Amino acid sequence: MGKINWVRVLLGGLLAGVILNIFDWVVNGMVLKHQWEAAMQALGRPMPKSAMAVFVVCDFILGIGAIWIYALARPRLGPGPKTALLIGLGYWVLISAVSTAATGAMGLFPCRLLIIGTVAGLVAILVASVAGALVYKE
Repeated sequence: MGKINWVRVLLGGLLAGVILNIFDWVVNGMVLKHQWEAAMQALGRPMPKSAMAVFVVCDFILGIGAIWIYALARPRLGPGPKTALLIGLGYWVLISAVSTAATGAMGLFPCRLLIIGTVAGLVAILVASVAGALVYKE
């Protein structure tokens, strides 16, 4: 089992983070923008101005985390897209699907809005994981 190449984890993770940010910008910042604004207005709260910066940073952290887990899984599952897809799927279940289910249970946001975002998040993390994994080499 080789040592983790932290420079490649960071580079692959940053690429994954860029991809996650692009997906989020298109899905939430463009396609669902008005629905998110209406949902926040229904709560009686505007979207905080700092939220966008937090979302961007979180996507980079998620991207780096996904590639770090990919690097950990490579010795057991082998390198390549199949491993990256499995890691992306598992990561999505633990990070996105579970937190969306918990948020949905509170009834704060429309279920349709949460489901669309979560499904788009699945596509985003799968694409980001494969792209970041292409950068990672031990």
